[in-house]
Amino acid sequence: MKKIVIAALYMALTVGAIPAHADTDAAIAARTGDMKKLVFHGTPEAVSTVAYDLADGAGTGTLADYEGKHILVNFWATWCAPCRHEMPMLAELQTELGGDAFEVVTIATGRNNPAAIVKFFDEIGVNNLPRHQDPKQKLAAQMGIFGLPITVLIDPEGREIARLRGDADWSSDSAKAVITALIGAEG
Repeated sequence: MKKIVIAALYMALTVGAIPAHADTDAAIAARTGDMKKLVFHGTPEAVSTVAYDLADGAGTGTLADYEGKHILVNFWATWCAPCRHEMPMLAELQTELGGDAFEVVTIATGRNNPAAIVKFFDEIGVNNLPRHQDPKQKLAAQMGIFGLPITVLIDPEGREIARLRGDADWSSDSAKAVITALIGAEG
């Protein structure tokens, strides 16, 4: 009887693990072009609980506020030329795939005047992404963000599963296939 219980427990754990593993494998397989720079971790990593400033002085938030959905967190700055190039593609990704299972979260790190952030978004025609800030770079430092832009994928359990250094075409078919593979079961 004990062997049957152990076998049943093992089977339940294995079956529960397969979908997440399969989703990650499918996401990894979908990487082409710029998405080849997206590095998936062998084991999900903890993320910082440091607060950042919400857009428009609405208080503070943490990455834990998004638990229950996949999020793509983009660390950027107004002075960053690759960020200017990448941001409209992130906006397109949010428009196409954003919802209950997935969200693009943008966090300006370092000294970025709130008025300059609004101007930045207006100039590039982006109106569907948050203008959150990490002015003292506390979140960025704890997340190991050195250089910009850096994009981090976080799973619904609030763990970092992948990271991309530099800019990328987040509106590409490959980027959409990666995200769709991850959220497919929930989305």
